[in-house]
Amino acid sequence: MNRDPISSTADVEEGAASRLIDARIRELDDWRGEMLARVRTLIRQADPDVVEEWKWRGVPVWSHAGIICTGETYKHVVKLTFAKSASLADPSALFNASLDGNTRRAIDIHEGDSLDEKALAALIHAAVALNTASSQKKKQARPAG
Repeated sequence: MNRDPISSTADVEEGAASRLIDARIRELDDWRGEMLARVRTLIRQADPDVVEEWKWRGVPVWSHAGIICTGETYKHVVKLTFAKSASLADPSALFNASLDGNTRRAIDIHEGDSLDEKALAALIHAAVALNTASSQKKKQARPAG
């Protein structure tokens, strides 16, 4: 995976994160950059309130009331890892990696793979709904004071 040393010590603010994701896409001047850009567009369309972050020494992250997914790039794959995906329904069977984990599931996209955009949008919506519900439960559980 490509890592960016400027973010090695801390997470960066959203505007800077978006610029770093832009730079990552340009840096990957092959199918991986194109796919990362496409996935990013689909995530933003599915959730216009998504927040872009840059974490863990150079990983694009999309959040809304918690992490929705990360967009890692490796030599032969673009990997979308959904933070709480073990709790999400996946009727289109997009998840094809990390299937034995208790929390996360991933979508490995290889060169030439097609992507079911409607199914991805549905997963984004489901992840946001799960995050929002979890966030509301935490707020309600806090004692008043």
